[in-house]
Amino acid sequence: MSELVKVWREDRLAIVTLDHPPVNALNSGVMEALEKVFDELAGDKEIGAVVLTGAGEKAFVAGADISEFTTLSSENGEKLSRRGQLIFQMIEDLSAPVIAAVNGFALGGGLELALSCDIRVMAENARVGLPEVTLAIFPGYGGTQRLPRTIGPGKAKELIYTGEMIDAAEAYRIGLADHLVPPGEALAEARKIAEKILKRGPLAVRLAKEAVNRGLAGHVGEGYKIEAQLFGQLCDSEDQKEGARAFLEKRPPSFKGR
Repeated sequence: MSELVKVWREDRLAIVTLDHPPVNALNSGVMEALEKVFDELAGDKEIGAVVLTGAGEKAFVAGADISEFTTLSSENGEKLSRRGQLIFQMIEDLSAPVIAAVNGFALGGGLELALSCDIRVMAENARVGLPEVTLAIFPGYGGTQRLPRTIGPGKAKELIYTGEMIDAAEAYRIGLADHLVPPGEALAEARKIAEKILKRGPLAVRLAKEAVNRGLAGHVGEGYKIEAQLFGQLCDSEDQKEGARAFLEKRPPSFKGR
């Protein structure tokens, strides 16, 4: 396990913590460790939910390590962007839901990282934004694509073009944060959500995530076809039969993930 990105397993829950003091900046070492962790999680079919957070209360991730930007050129800049995109896409594509516990600043690559997660829980003292234009660049780890899809193009363009930070209350108002909690409680709330998910049918959750993600990537008509195909796939599962029997017998279901 990397010292920069730590993983704590609790049965089917994985808690992933970026630990790069003082503000968990995304330097090349952190990105490499993050890629390795999520590659391992992708191969672990027992994982049912992941919580992603930053160490300490100051920052979730306060952005990239700007010292690494001083030698950027057109060629290596494009490679840097593509690498970041691919790592964050690994998080978005993970079969298990990923919940971001945003416990402080989430700026630049930090907000892009949170956007790659399924659900965002934000502490009231958090501040978020994409300030890249203040450095004469723009978000390159998926921010120009995910933010408009999350909050709509108008507000997303304003945040990207101005580079301004907003507080957690505003993030919640515009739909960038899904849950708003008192300072220090983001991780606990994210765990509560994960625990609810873990009580549901594992196959159903996994395929529901696939249906949503694949549907959002294309036309709604294609999304309906994907939904129906995956719904039909679930109807052949043992869990689906168990869920129906448990409901009729008025007892808790015992799902096996098959």
